[in-house]
Amino acid sequence: MSDGPAQVREGDLGDGLARTTEDGESGRPTGKTEDGVSGGPARMMWERYEPVHDLVYFAPEARQAADGLGLRGFWMGYFALRAAPLGPVAAPVVTSSFYVFHADRVARALPDAWRYASPEAVLAARERAMDAAMTRVLGPDAVSSPRMAEAADLAWAAAEAADTAGRVLGAANQALPAPRLPHVRLWQALTTLREHRGDGHVAALVGSGIGPVAAMVLKAAAGESDAALLREGRKWDLATWQATQETLRARGLLDAAGALTAEGTALREAVEARTDAAAEQPWRALGEPATLRLATLLEPLARRVLAGRLIPPGNPVGLTGELWRSQGGASG
Repeated sequence: MSDGPAQVREGDLGDGLARTTEDGESGRPTGKTEDGVSGGPARMMWERYEPVHDLVYFAPEARQAADGLGLRGFWMGYFALRAAPLGPVAAPVVTSSFYVFHADRVARALPDAWRYASPEAVLAARERAMDAAMTRVLGPDAVSSPRMAEAADLAWAAAEAADTAGRVLGAANQALPAPRLPHVRLWQALTTLREHRGDGHVAALVGSGIGPVAAMVLKAAAGESDAALLREGRKWDLATWQATQETLRARGLLDAAGALTAEGTALREAVEARTDAAAEQPWRALGEPATLRLATLLEPLARRVLAGRLIPPGNPVGLTGELWRSQGGASG
């Protein structure tokens, strides 16, 4: 992996349009999305940590770890690996906190998963899986480098500083002990920050009157993710999806073809802006120089993950920034 990532400059966060200088690949700024949404440090950092976090969903080592515990199939593994910080919770708790999944999808996995493996066993397996996945994807030299240790320390400081009031998944991950290995500690810190952001996003959706299916319909209409991938993966039937589209048309948010109207675009941008604003606090606590340094350290890691094409082309995680686009990302 290249040791020459983009250098993010001090002062770039002040105007809310964080940029990088020469990114070593495209030479273009990487702190602003191309879909009308500009973000400050929270969006800049999300674009860099989301791909690394996503190893737990898409790296084969995660599936192998779940299978090794006796968990049945991808979705039982997914829900157990992500929900384990909450303890042996029942399906309704996860349906609520994960927000976009049909209750039946969750109920097929939980609480049955806890009969095969305790949350403690799942968390231990999750750490082992991320150790193996990061070592394979990033390389042994990268995971044992001083840069990795530095990134882990900076990310852990940001995660520790995160205000988790009203943020269940963020709080549950923040409460976990620090892993021994620096690269696994980095992954856990980024996961805390990712769930912290996700909790805030759910609050922004609820406050805007956007329910679980509507959130996915609007995401697909914005071109961020493939509609069929979202609907089928979250186990919503076509009739419910189409009924939600009709409701959004009645609200003036979608046109007859299912595309966002001007009002729909404005609402989506407002939700994203509120999500970014709610996710700023850890980066304010870390401070601008340290945040920019962490961005520089994370960018080559994110690029390596994205280059490996682990994230499905339908983009279920909704990445939108230049890093995603520069690696050929598309909504399918």
